[in-house]
Amino acid sequence: MTAHMTDEKSNSRTPKILTGVFFAVWLLAVATWKYLTRLADTHTWIAGVYWGLFAATVPLGLFWWWRVRHADVVRRRAVGTVIGLMWWQFSVFASDAMGWEWVRSQLALWGTIGTFFVGLAWLIWTLERIERRHWLAALDGTDEPPQRIWNPLRQDAWFYGRRSQKLNQSLSALMSYVMLFFAGYMLLTQVGGCSEVYEMPAGGGQQQPIAQVVKVQKKIRQKFVVNPLSALKFKVPPIDEVQVITQDLTKHAYTVGYGQGEGAGFAGGTQKEKVRFIRLEYSGGDWNQDFGVGADENILIEYGIRTGQKVAAKTEARRVAELKNFPIGKSPPMVFLTGQKNISLSNSEIKILREYLLDKHGMLFVDNGGSRHFHNQVLHMMHQVLPNVREVPVPLDDVIHRIPYTLPFLPYVAPHGGKEALGWKVDGRWVCYYHPGDIADAWADDHAGVKPTVWEACYQLGTNIIFYSHSEYAKWLAARQEE
Repeated sequence: MTAHMTDEKSNSRTPKILTGVFFAVWLLAVATWKYLTRLADTHTWIAGVYWGLFAATVPLGLFWWWRVRHADVVRRRAVGTVIGLMWWQFSVFASDAMGWEWVRSQLALWGTIGTFFVGLAWLIWTLERIERRHWLAALDGTDEPPQRIWNPLRQDAWFYGRRSQKLNQSLSALMSYVMLFFAGYMLLTQVGGCSEVYEMPAGGGQQQPIAQVVKVQKKIRQKFVVNPLSALKFKVPPIDEVQVITQDLTKHAYTVGYGQGEGAGFAGGTQKEKVRFIRLEYSGGDWNQDFGVGADENILIEYGIRTGQKVAAKTEARRVAELKNFPIGKSPPMVFLTGQKNISLSNSEIKILREYLLDKHGMLFVDNGGSRHFHNQVLHMMHQVLPNVREVPVPLDDVIHRIPYTLPFLPYVAPHGGKEALGWKVDGRWVCYYHPGDIADAWADDHAGVKPTVWEACYQLGTNIIFYSHSEYAKWLAARQEE
């Protein structure tokens, strides 16, 4: 009998022990998830491990929900809270891995709000339960508190005063909870993780405009033979009308890239690396406008086709704070930022962005996604990041508008911020290029309904800016090696 009972207790403890170990591993995975999954493109097994671990929360949650179905209401709610938290995290991870950016952002937003209020409800329940227990103990005469109570969970703690003790405790608990929740949120969303690197595809090439070839075709129209003695009179068309048809043929008269190397690419790059398109995630606005499948991926694909360089399979997003994870000499040559609402950067983010542009030789490509307000937000942001540099119009004959494509005009969908591009230049290099007219909409699948000549020019401009940033970065790397 005793052995049988011991076996039953051992069997009942086994799921708890295994679940406890799994939960500890899950917490560690969540803490590293946002950082290690950045390596998924080159180490696919990392993504596989996360998929397996986070997906395992579904059957585990169902098991425990079935196990406590007849337990008391407090235990069921506690298990439900943990299950809901794990399933919410899995849904955010899955939508992020599948590229469903809008779904991911909505799940992250409303899940965070829900987690805040669920945690607040548990805090209130805990305080009420502790106070009720001490109140019952006081009635029984078994609770004789010391002269000074230091436990903040007790209403009669000395630092709550003699009056309105419950109110003072509630306000203190609320403020403490808000600060701790906010600190945890900032830790998970703003603090950078392990370092990562960006390297360009190996190769070489020249910085020259792509040759534009014009073909002239002659079309001889039908000849008419007219009887001059006929009684009918009509206007005789020209006997031989020549129709001139022009066709622009774009061909690569050279290898698109920079430096000495085989194939289209950049000197100093590596054979396995590719050109990547990274969008900046910031607070205060709609940073993810047209993100992922559509605008970003289209321009990345077009860049690969037009230059012959290797490009990544999908686009990416990084928070401003994550730019510090890239070391000098291994940072993205360009990051993209767009939106139409507010841009809110902390002092540390402003410093990180400044270091990225100046010390790490990066470039910021900004696109006005739809408002004059965003135009003012961009100017304000850049005045904070580079207070000693002022914006100037980027001339149409500048190298960024001529290589590899020579642009006859600045293409835009709508002039939200004017009809000319603005730039911030440091030591002869554009560190920020601001497009005022929603170029990302022209990259989208429907091209925002603009004419083919406009969206084609927008693809060309995007190609020019990506190429400019990478070639300038390659020059800088070469100069660093010589030094």
